[in-house]
Formats: sequence, structure tokens, C-alpha cells
Amino acid sequence: QVRLVQSGGGAVQAGGSLTLSCAPDGYIYIDNCMAWVRQVPGKEREKVVIRDSSGRITYGDSVKGRFTISQDSGENTFDLQMNNLNAEDSGMYYCGADIGLTCFANSLYEGYWGQGTQVTVSS
Repeated sequence: QVRLVQSGGGAVQAGGSLTLSCAPDGYIYIDNCMAWVRQVPGKEREKVVIRDSSGRITYGDSVKGRFTISQDSGENTFDLQMNNLNAEDSGMYYCGADIGLTCFANSLYEGYWGQGTQVTVSS
């Protein structure tokens, strides 16, 4: 059974920082295509960052310069460091893995996903 276990998140004031962690289980390794997305009620998922299997990283426009991913191959964890948060960053954050060839190019709902972590930023 494949699982992506998320931790971190919570509530923070605008301008603050949070770190989210993702630990894939089963046969998913962080060398695969990995992603963080976020979603607010009533809206589609939004790309936060995608790192493909070759290591290329693309950030969503709204988070560039503020969010950074890091990974620990030994621990098999894929983290998202979020700085200078604002209210528009609030939402449910999901860690995902795509072991296929498209690396979320077709949909941000394909692949495997964690349970979600709520991030709330107060202004």
C-alpha cells in the first residue's frame, strides 16, 4: 500500500513561516516526480511546486521567492519551507507523487496524495 504521510502546518500570522513535511511510504521514493499543491474550498487545486524525476523544479507564480523545497534522500522526506506567508496562502496543502511519465502535466489529481495539512495565515 502506498502512503504519503504529511506533517507540519498549522496557524501562523502573516509574515511568518511554516514547514510541511512529506514522507512517502511503500514503494514511492522522493526521487520520483514529487509535488506540493494547495486547495481552498470551492476551488481547484493550485500548483505550489513540482519537482520532476530529473530534478527540475517549478514553483507556482504566487509562491516564487518565498517557498522552497528540500529533500532528504536518506530519510526519504520531501519538505516545503514556506516563508513570508500571507492570507492568500491559507488552504489545505497536499503532497503528491507521480510514478508515471507525465509528472502531473495532465492533472493535479492524478498520482498518489497525502492526507492533507491545513495552513491558516491570519492577517
